[in-house]
Amino acid sequence: MSKLTKNQKLVADKVEAGKSYSLREASGLVKEVTTTKFDASVDMDIRLGVDPRKANQMVRGVVTLPNGTGKTVRVLCLCTPDAEAAAKEAGADYVGLDEYIEKIKGGWTDIDVIITMPSCMGKIGPLGRVLGPRGLMPNPKSGTVTMDVAKAVKEVKAGKIDFKVDKSGIVHASIGKVSFDAEKIYENAKEFVQTIIKLKPAAAKGTYIKSIFISSTMSKGIKVDPKSVE
Repeated sequence: MSKLTKNQKLVADKVEAGKSYSLREASGLVKEVTTTKFDASVDMDIRLGVDPRKANQMVRGVVTLPNGTGKTVRVLCLCTPDAEAAAKEAGADYVGLDEYIEKIKGGWTDIDVIITMPSCMGKIGPLGRVLGPRGLMPNPKSGTVTMDVAKAVKEVKAGKIDFKVDKSGIVHASIGKVSFDAEKIYENAKEFVQTIIKLKPAAAKGTYIKSIFISSTMSKGIKVDPKSVE
């Protein structure tokens, strides 16, 4: 067994093994157990009682975190010329269409989110092999294919994130930064969990929220009592 570092020893006793904390307690505790010198992300992992292999038990959605994510999100808006000015004013980092499609074909993916219009999807569809594996493909379900691109850009810049349950039945998302005060972490975490609760599939049987853990980029996970969120 490897020896604990000085910082690890300082935080080792702050999280009691096997104990479930309230969401508010965990939101403060995650700040205390983080010892990184950089501003670490605060992450949530929620295990659901669903079978993602079945279409009627898929959990996918979007949520706008009340305090944002703390991250600088680089947005590319692929739109028609008449929508370019509004997209730029809304805060899009890159705006255009054909020139950026050619850049992506050439391997450029230095962006975090792509927002586009339904009329442009015919040109973007062939980019699926490049964008799909990177999670960049626009999708109407996540609000990134819309007629109102300016509104979509504003929402993403304000802290809107999309999430999807993975093959193991776990939903993972970054919901803030360790530099946030505990109350802001709590508010973001609560909004995220409650959104997932609202999306419970009718076909899901038994316990829906099986477990919740909150952690920072390099901290140990803190178990959260699901009943403290409902």
